[in-house]
Amino acid sequence: MTTADDQAGDFRRRALVRAGALGLGVGAVALLASRVPLGSVPAEVRDLGAFGPAAAIVAGAALLMALVPRTAISLACGLLFGAVAGAGVALVAAVSAAIATFWLGRWAGRETVRRRLRGRIARLDSWLAQRGTLAVVVVRLLPIAPFGLVGYAYGSSATRFRHYLAGTALGGAPSAFAYAAIGAAVVSPSGVTLLTYLPAVLGALVSASAAVYWRVTSRRP
Repeated sequence: MTTADDQAGDFRRRALVRAGALGLGVGAVALLASRVPLGSVPAEVRDLGAFGPAAAIVAGAALLMALVPRTAISLACGLLFGAVAGAGVALVAAVSAAIATFWLGRWAGRETVRRRLRGRIARLDSWLAQRGTLAVVVVRLLPIAPFGLVGYAYGSSATRFRHYLAGTALGGAPSAFAYAAIGAAVVSPSGVTLLTYLPAVLGALVSASAAVYWRVTSRRP
């Protein structure tokens, strides 16, 4: 039986993995920037017109459905489109992937998805059903599992679609802005101001609050 302490330990391990992945991603982009003239990339992307963001949304959604980390998608969007526009593209891609994975999870059937997920997310089912949109926001803010995998799990849960959609948009926005700002700063550091990082700071505070809320409420029957 999984205890609250086991869940807390699992959360800490996943947080460390995510932090390590972010560090590696930023390092890789910085190394690439030192060898390739990335400063010209945003201008070239703008020349594509509306096709650029549309293609990025489709590609980003497909990658998220394939369980590619959302951190990488948001970093790339920030690099290609800038901090604010990149965050918007990353968030639309995330919401699109969330919609698709939810209905695929529902179509696949509750038992099929639960067998594949085993105990990683299945134990959240009653907690999710009781708390609606707030539960979705909390789970989207915390590094419980890959973004796409959580979507498949929600499709197999008792969560209502409207709660899921609203919670995904609210919970996904802070990290989309944070990682897009980092990606944009690699290409054009002068174009990223303190105001650009404000959503990231707020997101960190909200995520910390979500972690406390999750730990307290998950101990309750």
